Amino acid sequence: MCLKFYKVDGMKVVTGVVGNDIHVVANRLIDISLEERGFRVFNLGVNTYLEEFLDAVVETDADVLLISSLNGEAEGWCRDLAILKSQYNFKDVTFMIGGNLGVGEMDPEELPPKFRAYGFDLVFHQTDLNDGLDELERFLEKRA
Repeated sequence: MCLKFYKVDGMKVVTGVVGNDIHVVANRLIDISLEERGFRVFNLGVNTYLEEFLDAVVETDADVLLISSLNGEAEGWCRDLAILKSQYNFKDVTFMIGGNLGVGEMDPEELPPKFRAYGFDLVFHQTDLNDGLDELERFLEKRA
């Protein structure tokens, strides 16, 4: 059961899978879950470059950018986010990333601060989708 924490009806979300990741099913589940919560979703699909995400945020005037990565290679694709964000006025946009954010031997506790340093507001490594979206709604409510 999904609890409504915050009125998101009509809020725009750009989403998709970053880099060379082709996890289509997970991408579609995120899309469906966002729509069920009342978000207006612009799904860029799989194999999406970071610059394409930012262009879509500008074009759609999105409130949220939700990037997913399931192959664990998000760090290589997302480390330039802060640099790219500095070229735009994104002060009211929430930047979120989730999925499997690391591969090989790594400390999962180090991933959230690392991705926040890249420019993400919310970071979820191997977190249940609905738990992550609940947290997004709480974050949006606090920002309002």
